[in-house]
Amino acid sequence: MTIKRVLEQLDQIYLGKPEITRLCCTALLANGHILLEDVPGTGKTLLAKSIAKSFEAEFTRIQFTADLLPSDIIGSDFFNVQTQTFENRTGPIFTNILLIDEVNRAVPRTQSALLEAMEERQVSIGGVTYQLPQPFFVIATQNPIESAGTFALPDAQLDRFLMSLQVGYPEAGEERQLILQTISKTRHVVHALMSSETFLAAQGEVEAVRIHEDVVTYLLALIQETRHHPLVEVGASPRATLALVKASQAYAYIQEREFVTPEDVQAVATHVLAHRLTLTLEGDVKSTKREVLTDILERVDVPVEKV
Repeated sequence: MTIKRVLEQLDQIYLGKPEITRLCCTALLANGHILLEDVPGTGKTLLAKSIAKSFEAEFTRIQFTADLLPSDIIGSDFFNVQTQTFENRTGPIFTNILLIDEVNRAVPRTQSALLEAMEERQVSIGGVTYQLPQPFFVIATQNPIESAGTFALPDAQLDRFLMSLQVGYPEAGEERQLILQTISKTRHVVHALMSSETFLAAQGEVEAVRIHEDVVTYLLALIQETRHHPLVEVGASPRATLALVKASQAYAYIQEREFVTPEDVQAVATHVLAHRLTLTLEGDVKSTKREVLTDILERVDVPVEKV
């Protein structure tokens, strides 16, 4: 399976985080966008670039800044003096894999320019709708919102991301290996291993992964618990439910299974749901969103039937 070769390559480049690389590929196979969160210097951009370059697809990177305008991303109409007509200039969003570095450094107006593209894979310029290339994915990185010069992403924007992943620091052994590779200049080169056609075919296979009714019942119980948990003010939406289904199917596919198990749902639930929840004031004081979801996963009974 070609996706296994992609994962093996990513593990050689992004050291010590095999579960993060699997979750990233899970999100892409589920036709979803990825938000990578953590403090500066933890390799978020390296991971995003490595993922993008592992596929034979057009790749574009945009560095978000406070002075960036929506037209800088999606394009705009301009008046051609020579022809005396208005012409369209498309922006860098017309690509297959779009890496947005530090997405929360752009002002909300610019952030909102991504909403239509991420949800409907299209953009509107001058009253005309343009379809984006297929496949189309956004991989965005952001530093903690308490950092200076950042703008918190609104709930509507966060909801467009299938998964939000916290990268974290490497273990001491992996960091030592990183140092040795840097000193000896033996860092691995990223190769494009999967064509767009093969990738689109894999997405079709993901959609065929079966989910038993008992697993569906379990998944829905988790969603319902997010809506009734005492520390949650706004729980997971129906869009979040569908996102959890797709992510569970893709995770099972990566595990080379034709069916979803409760363990697949548990593996992706926190990353799919955490950024979509709004905690109560008491919840913000007592817990993080990920801690609340850990509590929910412990509360809900796992079905005996797993296939």
